[in-house]
Amino acid sequence: MKKKVKKVVVVGVGVAGLTASLYLLLEGHDVTLIEKNNYCGGLVNSFNRADFIFDGGVPAFLNAGIILPMLNEVGIDLKFVKNKVSVGIGDKIVHVKGEESFRDYVDMLKEIYPDSVEDIERLALVILSVMNSMKILYSVDNPLFVEKKEFKTFKTYLPWLLKVLKTVSVMNKLKEPVEDYVGKIVRNESLKDILTQHFFKNTPAFFALSYFYAYTDYIYPENGIGELAWKMEEKVRELGGEIVLNTGIKKVDVDKHLVLDGDGRSWRYDKLIWAADLKRLYSIACCDRKSEKVEKEKNKVLSGKTTESVVKVFIAVDEPVEYFEKISNEHFFYTPSKEGIGEIEHSELENLKSAIRNDFNNFDRNAISEWIGKLCKYTSYEISIPALRNKNLAPEGKTGLIVNFFFDYELAKLVHDAGWYAELKNMIEENVIETLSNTVYPELKDKVIFKFSSTPLTIARYVGTTNGAIVGWAFGKLGEKQPIKNSLSHAYLTAFPDIYKAGQWAYSPAGVPMAVLTGKLAAGKV
Repeated sequence: MKKKVKKVVVVGVGVAGLTASLYLLLEGHDVTLIEKNNYCGGLVNSFNRADFIFDGGVPAFLNAGIILPMLNEVGIDLKFVKNKVSVGIGDKIVHVKGEESFRDYVDMLKEIYPDSVEDIERLALVILSVMNSMKILYSVDNPLFVEKKEFKTFKTYLPWLLKVLKTVSVMNKLKEPVEDYVGKIVRNESLKDILTQHFFKNTPAFFALSYFYAYTDYIYPENGIGELAWKMEEKVRELGGEIVLNTGIKKVDVDKHLVLDGDGRSWRYDKLIWAADLKRLYSIACCDRKSEKVEKEKNKVLSGKTTESVVKVFIAVDEPVEYFEKISNEHFFYTPSKEGIGEIEHSELENLKSAIRNDFNNFDRNAISEWIGKLCKYTSYEISIPALRNKNLAPEGKTGLIVNFFFDYELAKLVHDAGWYAELKNMIEENVIETLSNTVYPELKDKVIFKFSSTPLTIARYVGTTNGAIVGWAFGKLGEKQPIKNSLSHAYLTAFPDIYKAGQWAYSPAGVPMAVLTGKLAAGKV
């Protein structure tokens, strides 16, 4: 019997939307992709500025047995290079070569915090347990990317399932926020900050403590992060998918199965995959019959909290890659001071925002300048150096740096509305360069060719995510429910008939591997 061809509309052409579309096109369905920007990929993008290639979103991919199998299944040939990681505090740096480097990391912590040796060793035992669990999880191919005939014999699925059950047991014991969990073991407040400030607030301890294992599984497309999206877009077009760019969806008519833009254009669908901000869907979807289920789901989604956002400072440097190669690997998690962030991102931030709100027009800019200076001195940076992966990603004899750290969306918005947003960005850029010049990159400030930055407002404007969130929903305290049902078997479901979801808002914790996975699951449901 001939299979019925479905008309599928995919809204949001990031990696999740591209993944879903590829699987649908391979099954012969009629697929239209709609994207608000003039490019595909969302936070998976690269761009050229004066012959420096910068990555605008994620710095590297955690493969996790998902990205490479997906590319193989959809027939995309993409060359990756290994993404090597370094971790540093002050003048101490560990280059991660494999799991064996974990002991070097522990020794570095003990050298920096000699009064906390026993606490460090106790925490190290927990991290080793988590790393072993992750090894079990990744030890065989993910069964979601194997041929269906293998499911029938349980050739791959059963051994994987038994091993996963062991990992789930460890995960369940480590559900509480990493700050709380580490705080029970580590008594030194600065050390606790150093161990946890790399992560989103309230990240479950299991996921945070597994990151040292994850450092060994990062990969990077040879020609920049955006190459993944470019190749996927190219394949979508090759398979006959229609991509509509520069088009924001203003309304979803659930009853008529239509999506409409602001210019009066509409697209009919049999099935709709929403791979964009979920708050947007529940804000614009309309149906004649109001149901309790829809209203309940809508209230949960619209009131849901989003994760923190980030600032990115892009720096073109008149130094060859060899200068930076002597200091770190191409992906560098670096904290300039052993003191930790303390209350800078908590009470001091709230006091600062409150002061701006109370005296919007006459607020003393010196107060925010002082706060930015402290933040840049004590925060933790994720530094990406594309030319250390491929020298062709910067002009000869020069290097581009991408310096990334957490930053509050509301503060950026308050400053923007007060009319001195450009000044804020310049403060951030100058303080980041000053801090790095005084610590890990001596005399950096004298070698800067040009610099610019993006803030949470930039991400909100270009990618369309609420509050500029980069991985969807915020983690809650233990026992707090998220606005979505956090289950892979339900990840693609919405409250609306024939509308499915994918991407960073479909499951938590999110990221590129989860975007790929939820995209495949949504396509499978269709």
